[in-house]
Amino acid sequence: MLIFLGKRLLAMIATMLVVSVLVFLLLEVNGDAVAVKVLGPYSTLEQRTNWLTANGYDRDEHVRYFDWLFSMMRGDFGESIVFHVPASEIVMDRLGNTAVLGGLVFLIMVPLGLLFGVLAGMKEGSLQDRSVTLISVITTSIPEFASAVLLTFLFVFLLGWLPATSSMSDGWDPAQMVLPVMVLVLYAFGYIARMMRASMAEVMQSPYIRTAILKGLPYNRVIMKHALRNALIAPFTVIILQINWLLSGVIVVEYFFNYRGFGALLLTASLNQDIYVIQACAMVAVFVAVGTQTIADVGYTYLNPRIRFT
Repeated sequence: MLIFLGKRLLAMIATMLVVSVLVFLLLEVNGDAVAVKVLGPYSTLEQRTNWLTANGYDRDEHVRYFDWLFSMMRGDFGESIVFHVPASEIVMDRLGNTAVLGGLVFLIMVPLGLLFGVLAGMKEGSLQDRSVTLISVITTSIPEFASAVLLTFLFVFLLGWLPATSSMSDGWDPAQMVLPVMVLVLYAFGYIARMMRASMAEVMQSPYIRTAILKGLPYNRVIMKHALRNALIAPFTVIILQINWLLSGVIVVEYFFNYRGFGALLLTASLNQDIYVIQACAMVAVFVAVGTQTIADVGYTYLNPRIRFT
């Protein structure tokens, strides 16, 4: 296990280094473009030249890269062009907001998806199975922006039960979290349910499950002790990868409900060419992606000890 973790750590570092090179080549290597984004399109050539010299852009590219890389490792991503605060400060603040939203979604989405998947997989081909499959297909087929509009019309304009935005301008308000969480859960839980259903149905056809049932073991015990653990191996990957989706793939939901999260920040930075915030968001997103993949790999060994990584 220690060897495996060491290899995964080296792979994470290598991936981060490759991504950092790509980010540098795309956003930093052209100093003139950076100066225009920072100083504005109406800045003079003299102003841009002075800024480039003052910020070390007249040095060789490899020297600039390592200086830029070590600055990022210290958490120094530069100052946001739009918000006029350190990019790391605004990114961490928005990342925390998205973590709250994602945590609430996970608390509902994962148990709901697993429950529906188990119920469907236990009785493959039954009315119960077909009903769960139909619900899952319908919910995952409706994009977030469509369900956001529909739920807003229903719960805000028609019933008047919930606020239309989630800006939290007057402080924390749980009611403002209901609609964003509901939209994300409706879109994602069906995918987990379908994966769990397929895995559960396969496990239920295994010889050891049939033998346990024929021996007269209680059906609930067979499901919970023997079938469920093995059936969780494939859906576990899907569940962990939802973290990446919740980090940067919820742009539509955060922007629609005016929720100040990581996805909305990335969109704002892209629209305003806030180069330093874009760099920070890119590196944070990649770090979370490789980190969650490592968690998924380690989790395999606990769900099924027969799996060994070399």
